Parts: sequence; C-alpha cells; structure tokens
Amino acid sequence: MFVPCDRGGGSAGPDFKGFTLLMPAVSVGNVGQLAIDLVISTLKMTKVGYFYTDCLVPMVGNNPYATTKENSMELSINAEVYSLPSKKLVVLQIRSPFIKNKYRPFCQALLSWVKSSRCARLILLSSSHAYQRDDEQLLGTPLRYLLTPDLEKAVGGLMQELNWKEMEKVAAYPGINDAEKVIHIPGGGITKLLFTESCSNGVQMAVLLKFCSEGDNIPDAFALVNYLNEWLKLIKSKVNTAAQWKIPTSWRLLFGNGLPPALF
Repeated sequence: MFVPCDRGGGSAGPDFKGFTLLMPAVSVGNVGQLAIDLVISTLKMTKVGYFYTDCLVPMVGNNPYATTKENSMELSINAEVYSLPSKKLVVLQIRSPFIKNKYRPFCQALLSWVKSSRCARLILLSSSHAYQRDDEQLLGTPLRYLLTPDLEKAVGGLMQELNWKEMEKVAAYPGINDAEKVIHIPGGGITKLLFTESCSNGVQMAVLLKFCSEGDNIPDAFALVNYLNEWLKLIKSKVNTAAQWKIPTSWRLLFGNGLPPALF
C-alpha cells in the first residue's frame, strides 16, 4: 500500500489522476532499476511516499540521489515513490529482490493501487536473458515492447510510427508443438505475471525491455531509458546519448567502492 511522506503536515496522499506510473522489474542485470535511477536523478523528482509491502526483502540505506552532505544522510528503503506533476509522472523505484512466492500478492496490491490512485497507465521497465532468445529474437534491435489490449487501442499506432519491435511469442513446447505460441521472458522477474494480470484487470500497461547479460549493465540502462524517452519525451534531445542523463551519486558504489562515511 502507498504511504505518503508527512512533509506538508497532512496525511492525505498526492493526487495521481491521469499520471503515468513508471516502475522497474527486478530482472536480469537490474537494468530497469538502473534506468529508473536515471529518470529520477535527471528530472530531479521529489519523493512523495513509500510503497509498504511484505513482498520485498527489507532494506535501508543512504539517499541514492544525494547532492549535498546534508541530504546524503537521508534514509531510503526498498520501495519508494517519486513524483513530477509538471509531466504527470509518478515513479515507483524498487531496490531489493522479491521474497519467494510473493510475486502474485505484490502484483495484486500494485494493480489495486494503480486503480485507486487513478493512474492513467503503467509502464514497466524490464530485461530478459540474451542467451535464451530464439532465432527470430536474434534479429535487429535488442529492445522490445508489449502493450495490453486497452493500451494498444490508445498508442499502438505510435509504436508503429516509432518502428518499434513487439516482443515475439515463442513455441510453448519447442519441437513438440510449435503452433502454440506464448510470451516467454526468462530472467524478467514479475514482468510476465504483471502483464497478464494487467490484461485481465483492464489496466493500460506497457512493458519496455532489453535483452542483456549479467555484468556491467550501465550501457543497457542507458539504452532502455533512451528507448523510453523516444515515447514519453521526458527530456528534449535530437539525439539520444548517455550524456543527457544525470548519473546518481549512488552509482559510484556499483562496483565495490568503499562505503560512504555518512553511514557511520
């Protein structure tokens, strides 16, 4: 459930009517989470609350988007909500893995919040194992998208104009029954379940994903956030490059640098 920050002295949560909710899947390479970091940091989004759930591993840490010594000592937890009313954008950042068998309860709670907060649509940034692609998925760009039927009616034509590739379905039983096709997103975490639940519940949802491998996934994050920017135009740019995105201070710790002194 959503718990608003008590910064204005009141308990009422912000109004997200008509907003786009952007969030990551906890998936291979943490690509979606890294891309969300770039969005929050670049747009200087304001933290407006938390998503309280028992479906994620508990964690606490320093402010990942610190810009001064003072705000570096602010604490962050496993699921936080940021908002930018000028762009009708709300972001849910997830920073810890899911607890076993908690995918479905989380998806149900999330979609319930999407409906109660009257968000217009949900966009999930995800990734999938590059080594498990079939022959058709090896061709062309490593970026793919999926739209629920309700969102397809609204933006399907735009995806065609952008020349995007829809996520291909693969044989459910390769070599046995190649006629039956299903969506298969290995390494995608909650991606497939959340997409199918959104289809069933009439939620306008899009999945944007990149095929990748574990390792230094920063380039994958830039590719995915540029892919998102082609659609939403979050920042103005004639050419999508890494330089236009602001890297958060927390990325200095991605490859094992020392702990920040403010922790002690």
